[in-house]
Amino acid sequence: MIIRKAKIEDSKVIAAYMMLAMSDIFCQLIGENSFENATQVLECLISKKANQYSYENCWVVESKEGIIAAVSIYDGAKLQELRAPVVAMIKSMFNRDFLPEDESQAGEFYIDCLGVQPDRQGKGIGSKILQFLIDEYVHKRKEILGLLVDKENPYAKRLYLKLGFELIGEKTLAGKRMEHLQI
Repeated sequence: MIIRKAKIEDSKVIAAYMMLAMSDIFCQLIGENSFENATQVLECLISKKANQYSYENCWVVESKEGIIAAVSIYDGAKLQELRAPVVAMIKSMFNRDFLPEDESQAGEFYIDCLGVQPDRQGKGIGSKILQFLIDEYVHKRKEILGLLVDKENPYAKRLYLKLGFELIGEKTLAGKRMEHLQI
């Protein structure tokens, strides 16, 4: 099993794994309760450069069977710049204006989304990719990592705390109160 930077040809599988983690939020962003439409938009965004979901901002976990997990991470200081193409695409495709809350901020690299192949969940893959990100960004690059966790997901929060993340406050994302953690 290896962890590597994503490539454009990984877009379809990255979108599938990201939708496991954020389908409700992405459906809300496009203004439709359509998993299929949301997945198509997300896949299109992942395949493009310079946006918060771009393959440029993703890492994948690959086994001999193929990609089994994906994570998106970007510099929180660039949130507005990276979000602008997302807002523009949703406006052009769905004629929908929206102003999502800022889930990240300057001073942290933000783990936007982490998804693991369903039959591989609960086998430590999420922990391995998070430990990789901690090693890469915190230890090597001397950066702060941040993420949001749903208050209704205590399992995920326990994992993050076990890995060394600390609760620093709360944020709202897509109208939902989330806990903001950093390491």
